[in-house]
Amino acid sequence: MSKDLVEPTAAEQTIGLVAIGRNEGDRLKACLNSAIAQLSIDHIVYVDSGSTDDSVAWAMNLGITVLTLDLSIPFTAARARNSGYKSLHTDYPQLQFIQFIDGDCQLATDWCTTALATLVAHQDVAVVCGRRREKYPEQSVFNQLCDMEWNTPIGEALACGGDALIRVSALQQVDGYRGSLIAGEEPELCLRLRRHHWRILRIDADMTWHDAQITHFSQWWQRTVRAGHAYAEGAWLHGAPPEHHWVRESLRSWIWGFILPITILATLPGSNGWSLSGGLVYVFLAAKICWNQHSNRSWPASIQYALFCVLGKIPEAQGQLQFHWHRITGRMPKIVEYK
Repeated sequence: MSKDLVEPTAAEQTIGLVAIGRNEGDRLKACLNSAIAQLSIDHIVYVDSGSTDDSVAWAMNLGITVLTLDLSIPFTAARARNSGYKSLHTDYPQLQFIQFIDGDCQLATDWCTTALATLVAHQDVAVVCGRRREKYPEQSVFNQLCDMEWNTPIGEALACGGDALIRVSALQQVDGYRGSLIAGEEPELCLRLRRHHWRILRIDADMTWHDAQITHFSQWWQRTVRAGHAYAEGAWLHGAPPEHHWVRESLRSWIWGFILPITILATLPGSNGWSLSGGLVYVFLAAKICWNQHSNRSWPASIQYALFCVLGKIPEAQGQLQFHWHRITGRMPKIVEYK
């Protein structure tokens, strides 16, 4: 029996999907095929941010609605997501939920059905997310770090990531994502949703498989710069009480990635080398992180995670500096790409 003759599932009737990407190649094909396996193809939109590969043509040939962003306006993931969800809502106003997904991810089997059941059962929940897993963690140490990062606690959460099922009425209430953010747009959205008394849930279910393809140190560095930029902008927008959004993360970046290294170097000439002993605080920090992580991970994985957490404070500080430089000069920051 063809799919056209099969009665549509609840997910197919009530869920739309917005995939965003740029030059994702085979990863986009896996992403969209995984969406078609669970949802109506009419309810799937791909938003492209200036791809130079065959992403647009391939998605169109598949029969999926494709939106291409105006090249004259700076690309952001937030802008792409807004464009996709608003297009879906205009064409299919009956859709109650939108599954957002990055083009380098693919949906886990039955995720949409599982997530839908959660939102139907909890009417005060705006966002439900699950476990994002790295597809090839063995490919590089950086992919392994991504897989560790995705393993967030189960239960009520402060924020979600790029992949999540979101209630349309909640999105409309806060006017969607903040389109100007070049990173950190999901936590910022969730903060505004929580202000309206919506909840975010991380459930115990596989959600997506992510293909980071981070194989070089420079890619990891640029990705961490993005995180620092997001911390800075988030704290600038919402750092006031009661949320104190990303204030602690920003302070850590400044202290560990900028102030302390500069202090050690500045005092080095007159200290006969003793100022270098200040570097021991980084050893203690790494040891603390490693000890805290060991309850969930092996010692080698915990050590690896701790070392990169400490080292990452430097590119995070770089991202902080970039945000404030662009803010002071009034220049529009470029998206920091790492793939």
